[in-house]
Amino acid sequence: MAFSLAQIANHVDGDVIGDSSYMIEKLGTLEHADAQALSFLANPKYQGQLANTQAGAVLIRDKALSQGLKNAVVVSNPYLAFAKLTHLFDNRPKPLANIHPSASIDASASLGKNVKIAANVVIEEGAVLADNVEIGPNSVIGARVEIGENTRIAANVTLYYDVEIGQDCLLHSGCVIGADGFGFAPSSEGWVKIMQLAAVTIGNKVEVGANTTIDRGALENTKVGNGVIIDNQVQIAHNVIIGDNSAIAGCSAIAGSTHIGQRCTISGGVGIIGHLTIVDDVHVTAMSLVSKSIHKAGSYSSGTGLEATDKWRKSAARLRRIDDMAKQIAKLEHKLK
Repeated sequence: MAFSLAQIANHVDGDVIGDSSYMIEKLGTLEHADAQALSFLANPKYQGQLANTQAGAVLIRDKALSQGLKNAVVVSNPYLAFAKLTHLFDNRPKPLANIHPSASIDASASLGKNVKIAANVVIEEGAVLADNVEIGPNSVIGARVEIGENTRIAANVTLYYDVEIGQDCLLHSGCVIGADGFGFAPSSEGWVKIMQLAAVTIGNKVEVGANTTIDRGALENTKVGNGVIIDNQVQIAHNVIIGDNSAIAGCSAIAGSTHIGQRCTISGGVGIIGHLTIVDDVHVTAMSLVSKSIHKAGSYSSGTGLEATDKWRKSAARLRRIDDMAKQIAKLEHKLK
């Protein structure tokens, strides 16, 4: 798999500086790329590596940065260009368009054209797979599940009954879509389970990371909008709604019935309690706890920053005294008046 710089430039709407016939066989970092690799400079922090890189060509934003490079491709956004080029050099093994003999497929299931179904897959009654769907080994597609065109389900994925997955989605290994939401009513004899009577709907061009769980709704569906990207080990509880093109990083947890707007970014380890509303274009920084609704776009944080342990302990001790300090200040203000 090799492409000329002319082909690469055409793919990313760039301009070649140097030999447009130069062949590129792979992508690499500025530090470790060799003469057959194409690299990129997106972060000015790494500009100093241009002088010593062995890359055959580099994606750059400014033509002036090409001095000393073997070749360069000037683009308006090197990181976006790099992202597009990873699809050209995708080395994922491509399965054959067939159905493995060990797969168990209910007679009432509907399979589109060019579907790929790997070993030990189970597809239950009434499931509908559109054209070009790919199901990885050991995955379970529950009753009446619908999967849109060109969606890929990796190995060991479970889609519970009545789940709907849109077109051009990617669900990574171990994710579980449509398990029961955590709904129980207390009684004198213990917890009484609330049956989760709705399902999960996922839009188009959604990516769900490994071992992420999205629970089914109690009375109305849990909903994930178009273009949403969800990292590994994320928990999305019942009746949550996530707006289009939002991003949720690893180990975050969203409690039930919270609504998240469009184009929101939730950093790693964030906890969001239930029954909140978060408007469009909100960014929540890592390890924050969102305990109330957010009604204005912007960046939000909670908690304290990292410090040396001895300094952190002193700060924590002062924080515990803040209520007493506030009362003392109030008394002083009263005396001064």
